[in-house]
Amino acid sequence: MARILLCEDDDLIGTMVALMLQGEGHDVARYCSAEAAMAAVSAGPAPELYVLDVNLPGRDGVSLAAELRARGESTPVLMLTALADTAAKVRALDAGADDHLAKPFDMPELLARVRALLRRAERGAKEPR
Repeated sequence: MARILLCEDDDLIGTMVALMLQGEGHDVARYCSAEAAMAAVSAGPAPELYVLDVNLPGRDGVSLAAELRARGESTPVLMLTALADTAAKVRALDAGADDHLAKPFDMPELLARVRALLRRAERGAKEPR
């Protein structure tokens, strides 16, 4: 279905999310740091969705989302975070995230958000410019 770049350093969460997305037919490339994810983005091919953890070792997912937007990337970004306060959500959304999901989350909700972001991106690609 879709190529998804997952950047999640927590092994259990990353494994579970990747398995669930793969079970839905998606091609998932998982990275544990923002640096590794950016290297993959630069090497291509481009994913159709980014799923980024906010709290990564070293550079955080919010700065990764901001860099993607600064490079002209319009690919949807779903942020995963243990920080559920409003300020953290606003920071992620203002940096370029399209959606935000607080941990712990239910997998059916994650999958529904992924489907919604992919639908929205597909509709946007089909609209005349």
